[in-house]
Amino acid sequence: MKVYDGSQTDSSQSSTPERIKVGIAEYKVTTDAAVLTTSGLGSCIGIAIHDEVSGAAGLVHIMLPTAEDVGGGNRAKFADTGVAALVEALEAEGASREGMRAKIAGGSDMLDFSENGSSIGSRNSTQVRKTLEEYDIPLVGEDVGGDHGRSLRLESATGDLVVKSANAESTTL
Repeated sequence: MKVYDGSQTDSSQSSTPERIKVGIAEYKVTTDAAVLTTSGLGSCIGIAIHDEVSGAAGLVHIMLPTAEDVGGGNRAKFADTGVAALVEALEAEGASREGMRAKIAGGSDMLDFSENGSSIGSRNSTQVRKTLEEYDIPLVGEDVGGDHGRSLRLESATGDLVVKSANAESTTL
């Protein structure tokens, strides 16, 4: 008879990948088979980049299109500087731009307070695409737009990005 006392003696439990939470305006990189997660994506966008050759993967949760719009600050807060920071961190872990592939999700039009008709979500999406293009990183999957929130789970071992939407079934990119 097995007795469960809270200690982890079962070897199958030790093979569970580590879960790393990525907060708003943060990024994390792993070279292990960790699972990177983020939630609360409305107009924000989660950018997942994976390099299959090196095994490096990273996730950034950006809030706004460009650092220049508000005079700079935390690099991970902005689409332009957040992508740059993530790419630099991945390269520091042995990833190469030639092997990097990106997937994005978020960019909803939850609340539109803009005066020029272009929502923060759509402006974020446009800037993310532009910055990825500048770094020659192909965008191979996306779930953007709409009017609903999302949460993400990046399976770093495979590069799969699981998107959970507030109003739809989970999707794997």
